[in-house]
Amino acid sequence: MLSLERAAELNATMVSEEHLIIHAKNVRYAMGAMAEHFGENREHWEAVGLLHDYDYEKYPEEHLQHTKEPLLSAGVPEEDVRAILSHGWGICSDVEPKSNLEKSLFTVDELTGIIQACARMRPNGISDLEIKSFMKKYKDKKFAAKCDRELIEKGCAMLGMEVREVAEICINGMKPHAAEIGLEGTGAE
Repeated sequence: MLSLERAAELNATMVSEEHLIIHAKNVRYAMGAMAEHFGENREHWEAVGLLHDYDYEKYPEEHLQHTKEPLLSAGVPEEDVRAILSHGWGICSDVEPKSNLEKSLFTVDELTGIIQACARMRPNGISDLEIKSFMKKYKDKKFAAKCDRELIEKGCAMLGMEVREVAEICINGMKPHAAEIGLEGTGAE
């Protein structure tokens, strides 16, 4: 099983851009919350979330094509590599998400982008972000327009959950880490 420490070590060898580091952490904390929801190992799911965009910075046009061999060679278990590959299903990978871990990663990767955008607009950041406010922004297709809502909805359907439910779990998973992920807000009213 991939440990958080090992995931952080491996990620640090490939990811140096601040926005990608923050995205990896957003996905990490959202995945930890999803693990708790499903009664799974939080640290394991966080580790997979942290490492999910391993090759993206160096190979943005070939994302996930430079992931499998290096991670397997580094001792990452095959099931964890498969989970990482599955988050690009239908976009840059043909690995279909099957387990709750894989379906969660597929879903929260895009979802955390909208959560982050929403929290950044608020004086108190993510700390007082309620699901009602989030859903209002989520329904506005012009808001965080680059985040693929169809993909999020497809992932939620695979999980048998509503967007609202998954978003609330992710927001609550990210809140305790607001300062670390740059979502503590501006403090200005």
